[in-house]
Amino acid sequence: MQEFDLFIIGAGSGGVRCARIAAQHGARVGIAESRHWGGTCVNLGCVPKKLMVYAAEYGGMSADAQAFGWDIQSGKHDWAHLIAAKDREITRLNSIYVSMLEKAGVSLFTGHARLLDAETIEIGSGELAPDAVPQRIRAKKIVIATGSHPVKPAIPGADLAIVSDQAFHLPDRPERICIVGGGYIGVEFAGIFAGLGSQVDLVYRQDLPLRGFDEELRQNLAGLIPDYGITLHPGSSPGGIERLDGGALKVRLQSGEAIETDCVFFATGRKPNIGSLGLEAAGVTVDTGRVLVNNHGETTMPGIYAIGDVTDRYNLTPTAIAEGHILAERLFAKSARSWSFDTTPKAVFFLEPLSAVGLTEEEARQKADLEIFTAQFRPMRQTITGRTRKTFIKLVVDAGTDVVLGAHMMGDTAPELMQGLAIAITAGLTKRDFDRTIGIHPTTAEEVVTMRTPTRRVERARPPA
Repeated sequence: MQEFDLFIIGAGSGGVRCARIAAQHGARVGIAESRHWGGTCVNLGCVPKKLMVYAAEYGGMSADAQAFGWDIQSGKHDWAHLIAAKDREITRLNSIYVSMLEKAGVSLFTGHARLLDAETIEIGSGELAPDAVPQRIRAKKIVIATGSHPVKPAIPGADLAIVSDQAFHLPDRPERICIVGGGYIGVEFAGIFAGLGSQVDLVYRQDLPLRGFDEELRQNLAGLIPDYGITLHPGSSPGGIERLDGGALKVRLQSGEAIETDCVFFATGRKPNIGSLGLEAAGVTVDTGRVLVNNHGETTMPGIYAIGDVTDRYNLTPTAIAEGHILAERLFAKSARSWSFDTTPKAVFFLEPLSAVGLTEEEARQKADLEIFTAQFRPMRQTITGRTRKTFIKLVVDAGTDVVLGAHMMGDTAPELMQGLAIAITAGLTKRDFDRTIGIHPTTAEEVVTMRTPTRRVERARPPA
């Protein structure tokens, strides 16, 4: 039986980082993966999704190019070509992840791992190794980093629908698609399919998409989405799906409305991958479907840790990487760095991307009186194309201290710009610091340092008497 100082179950972004850093500090490290080296982000999430977003953007770019004098005509998109190109890139990245681990001196195990007790792991057959011979190993410390999976609502006909995992491998692009869910995945894939030429219906329970984002940003997004030919169905939930004669699908909404479509795509949430890990045998407590951990990532069983989506705390690739890095250094290095999780920036890669960092206006007014600065304008590029879309930028400022508490943006460069603003907000810079910074002209980014007059002042929310 092989023995390790640290063994990690799950070779996604968080698990791979944890393994590499621990090995660099001299630990004997092993890692097991049953499905995809690189995890969800590389194979069925962030990376292939971003490639498909790029593909969706080119249709609009070719039309815009004509306004600038280019003799370019938009043609029909070749779905099979895109999927093949995407798969080649993912295969390349898979090999890079394996190579990084091997170069770091990490022992790799292919197959499904489960805990037999608090120090013993059995690795058997998995999707990557269906004929694997079971083997057992022991480890002084164990990290659970198995990520999450998409789920479908329990409604009649749910088996007729797909989830994001299948969306990356559809044999053909559906001419009509009904996407259920107004979060990251639903909004992003609505933009992808609309940009590639599909007729898209977007169904979601809330009044506005992207619950948890700043309300004003959500309102701007809801007003923009129909410009891309997407039909919105806010405040709606599906009641059932049925197959019609001829192969089409009918989605019955609880409101009584019906949508006829070629494909139904559920983007209705994800759940941690913990069902077959043997957590109970190892004494690890699970609560409401997630692994319970303390502030150091340790579970209720000393020596067993959990990072990433299995804890259902942050559910973002960069936070999983940070958790894995911090944990490895805490266990095997003399000192551990820290990350500012409270100012984790986030982005939604719609055809008009959105990004945010820090507090929303709704969150901030629970803490302080506020000054809100906003700018909404037509980007220079669109003055030639004739499109009427507008970029929106918002800063949330503590009126008492002048500290910038949050930044929110919708526009072409939003995610790239927000990474820089995340540094400023993490550092606790003030609006005066922004104001004394000279802008780059002409850019969208200069608007961040030229908003001088508050759009409005907001009093701190007072608890009811």
